[in-house]
Amino acid sequence: MVKQRTIWLVVLIWVMAASSAHAVGLEAAAGGWYQDISGDASYRADDIFDFLEVDDDLNYDSETRLHGRVKIDMPLFLPNIYLMAAPSEFEGTGLKNVDFDFGDFEFAGNVPFFSKLTINQYDVALYYGLPFLRTATLNTLNIDIGINVRIVDVEAEVRQSATGLSETQDATVPVPLVYIGVQLTPLDWLAIEAEGRGMTISGNSVYSLIGRIRLDIFGPVFVAAGYRYDKVDVDEDDVDVDLDLKGPFAEVGLRF
Repeated sequence: MVKQRTIWLVVLIWVMAASSAHAVGLEAAAGGWYQDISGDASYRADDIFDFLEVDDDLNYDSETRLHGRVKIDMPLFLPNIYLMAAPSEFEGTGLKNVDFDFGDFEFAGNVPFFSKLTINQYDVALYYGLPFLRTATLNTLNIDIGINVRIVDVEAEVRQSATGLSETQDATVPVPLVYIGVQLTPLDWLAIEAEGRGMTISGNSVYSLIGRIRLDIFGPVFVAAGYRYDKVDVDEDDVDVDLDLKGPFAEVGLRF
């Protein structure tokens, strides 16, 4: 898994370095996303009792995690590039009232157990703006359409001290998505933005919605705030997660 993550990181850095030399515009932002999680997770589930419910069994609290994004506007005819990273990690001590299987082990019911669930999401999108729309609307409205690959990196751990049982498994799933972005700029210093990504393919589903209000402060500096909702339903290497991640975010960035 570490090797896979390193490979993807190298690819992203290479794309950014190779593209920025020819870019005509650049936007980069980083901030915090307050994440609320719901849904379920399992590893080699045999029946419904092996699915661990976030609300009923795992006892996770909401968390605030860093996120970041980079948009690179390319010259005419070349697709623009959008990179985004949103790591998530939750842990807690839970309790399930029946025995359950997780991987190769059967964990005891009504006995507390510790669990940790990591869901890191990385996006690489290639997109074009609708021709002439920005010009026709006097730089007020722009719509982007493209393709997006989301790399979903999942790791699940369950550990029960009373029984001495522990199991960990991870999986990495690349999911191709359709990307649509809309930017409305009623004032030079104000933008209202929306982004949608989604597709169901080969039994895996990922859907993501982002709404954002951006305020230009001075020079290239801006601040933004919004709301993000992700639906992640993937099954890979016997790791099955069906999760909703949602919550507000705030960020600061630069536009050139």
